[in-house]
Amino acid sequence: QVQLVESGGGSVQSGGSLRLSCAASKRTSSGYCLAWFRQVPGKEREGVATIDVDGSTTYVDSVKGRFTISQDNGQNNLYLQMKSLKPEDTAMYSCAAARPNPYTGVCDYNYWGQGTQVTVSS
Repeated sequence: QVQLVESGGGSVQSGGSLRLSCAASKRTSSGYCLAWFRQVPGKEREGVATIDVDGSTTYVDSVKGRFTISQDNGQNNLYLQMKSLKPEDTAMYSCAAARPNPYTGVCDYNYWGQGTQVTVSS
């Protein structure tokens, strides 16, 4: 079991920055896929950024060049640095973790935090 707790959300103006943190109850820097998702009421949850077990990162096109996902190796913390925020980035942001499927390598995220709200005003 892994418990995840997000922090760092808030309200900012367009163009501003925020840094989200996700504290894990156990070491997730080795052997876990990690990700940030976001969701707006009435819309499907969207994957924003991921870190694979080999440390490689991916981003959804809409945040490339503006968001950076990172982790403290050995510290159990995951981060999402968000810059040049836009009103369309407004959402509830959640971190997630999973062990990849040993046969397919697919990460089916099964550990989730409660989320932290990010609101960007124009």
